Amino acid sequence: MARRALRLASWTSMALAASGFYLYGNKYLDPNDFGAVRVGRAVATTAVISYDYLTSLRSVPYGSEEYLQLRSEIHDLFVSFDDTPLGAASLAQVHKAVLHDGRTVAVKVQHPKVQVQSSKDILLMEIQKNHVTSQSLRFLVCEVGGDESVPCGPPRVVEVLVLAVKQLFPEFEFMWLVDEAKKNLPLELDFLNEGRNAEKVAQMLKHFDFLKVPQIYWELSTKRVLLMEFVDGGQVNDRDYMERNKIDVNEISRLLGKMYSEMIFVNGFVHCDPHPGNVLVHKRPDTGRVEIVLLDHGLYQVLTEEFRLDYCHLWQSLIWTDMKRVEKYSQRLGAGRLYPLFACMLTARSWDSVTRGISQAPVTATEDSEIRDNAANYLPQISQLLNHVPRQMLLIFKTNDLLRGIEAALGTRASASSFLNMSRCCIRALAVHKKKNTRSFFRRTQISLGEAFSLWQINLHELVLRVKALRLASWVLALLCWLLPAPH
Repeated sequence: MARRALRLASWTSMALAASGFYLYGNKYLDPNDFGAVRVGRAVATTAVISYDYLTSLRSVPYGSEEYLQLRSEIHDLFVSFDDTPLGAASLAQVHKAVLHDGRTVAVKVQHPKVQVQSSKDILLMEIQKNHVTSQSLRFLVCEVGGDESVPCGPPRVVEVLVLAVKQLFPEFEFMWLVDEAKKNLPLELDFLNEGRNAEKVAQMLKHFDFLKVPQIYWELSTKRVLLMEFVDGGQVNDRDYMERNKIDVNEISRLLGKMYSEMIFVNGFVHCDPHPGNVLVHKRPDTGRVEIVLLDHGLYQVLTEEFRLDYCHLWQSLIWTDMKRVEKYSQRLGAGRLYPLFACMLTARSWDSVTRGISQAPVTATEDSEIRDNAANYLPQISQLLNHVPRQMLLIFKTNDLLRGIEAALGTRASASSFLNMSRCCIRALAVHKKKNTRSFFRRTQISLGEAFSLWQINLHELVLRVKALRLASWVLALLCWLLPAPH
């Protein structure tokens, strides 16, 4: 399977390169229109940012008299506007600017043709899903393009790219990707929706004084341009930045886990793109306290109550090594007989570690290597699992993987403390649900006392772990003093 994966990567790379040069050389390809080219374009900056901003803010043809007039009016909005973007991706890029009232803002501008291109990308995936013929493929790609000045390229090239995965991996079920893309892309392309998400999560987590969500400036925002408060900081995986600014990486990892546990288990409203460019850290200039800055709120997963509660029960079972309940709640979440694989994917631990207790010992380099080496052997089972779990689980998997990547970069992989914080959130969420579904004062009091007792048990367990760690540290220190006595 690993060799076939390598063949797929090699063949697809060659096909993309060859077809790209061929199509572009024969004027079949608009560089702004093809999905593969858009990835490369994300690295480049826009030559004239005013064009992106104005054509996104208003539907004005480039080069028209109205466009030339509006271009001069950009100075009415900003005192200064940095042409070089702070960051760029396939959908948009962000620039720093200063308004006339002195506010420093971040301006997120959507690429001009990304709306049309996203429709083409989804259509190409739908074509494979519905087994459209080569002739229909050619017709559909031409029709969606909607640009008569650009003739359609050879359908065989596009068809080969679309069918490559299915031909090389006939057992790999990936059609769920089409459904997810169709649902999520329109949401990510609506910047007003992103602004609403930002305000919702800021209100939802307002009790976390370490969290900063930039303020949205609605009076200057549209579906394709979003203005927000400018907040500076280092990326959450930048250890050098944290060392220079005396920020504790373990504290950042703990706060990040606490924030996401609250989103997932308690609120069921989850920011699903926590890659390092979207999570910054800094010290507040007024207090010197550490803050986590959460950016890019275009993609959120709203969890149903049933899913959220089953997920809470599952993580409780994993943390406390209750394997019967692990099987029960994994199957309730669609894993079926593949529940051991499901548990390993959720925890990023081996099955042996899961059965012994994921909070008992941290992941080792040997275990990490073993998981990576065996992953390719389970690709068909993984694809089958992804095709059967609730759609909500897919973005949770993505979120978990991104968070683990941050932990790996900081060297703080899944400590016992992080699992205990997760358990606290699960206990609170389950208690709230039980109290909501009972009218009996006696029963509500009983639930509250049970919740308090469970939280007290966790606090006691955490205290014991800290005492053990301190005792171990004192033993190590005593041993070093004995081995290396101070010179007389």
